[in-house]
Amino acid sequence: MPIEVEMKFAVPNAGELLRRLSSLRPKADNSQIEIDIYYNHPSRDFSLTDEAFRIRRIGEENQITYKGPLLELQTKTREEFEAGLLPGELNFHVLSEILGRLGFIPVREVQKERVKYHFQWEERPFEMCLDNVAGLGQYVELETLVPDDSPSLQNLSRESLLRLAEWLGLSVSERRSYLRLLLEKQTLVSP
Repeated sequence: MPIEVEMKFAVPNAGELLRRLSSLRPKADNSQIEIDIYYNHPSRDFSLTDEAFRIRRIGEENQITYKGPLLELQTKTREEFEAGLLPGELNFHVLSEILGRLGFIPVREVQKERVKYHFQWEERPFEMCLDNVAGLGQYVELETLVPDDSPSLQNLSRESLLRLAEWLGLSVSERRSYLRLLLEKQTLVSP
């Protein structure tokens, strides 16, 4: 399965970021709303193992995703397994019910408006997601995929990603997931 090499950054000025990106002639997808429900495993705590398991709804499309533990400290490099599911809101709710009956514990919903940009950087395909996350604000994720678990390809991809982030003017990466950021914010606000 592919290895995802990713970095995330808070975005103080999306206009400046998009201006810099425009010279790479990205292809932009339409804006879409993504609704994710994250789950914890019945017998191990994903927050401790740094794994993620979710179902996602984008319009009528439904997906299920498992992300393995992070493989290194600088970026969010990890295995990612994703599969499409039967479409429609009813199927989304049925899957959620099945997961609950199997003992998976819903942790939190994360909703965002996302625009994806696809482009080439250093002869490698990249994707940039500009996200407006409900309750958090605006973030950008930069990602490339490595087709296998080759450490040398992962290192080359990571170095390319770091150069891209610097070129785009992004300097302070955020390693916590949107889920973790929302849970921490929720804890700070709770009485």
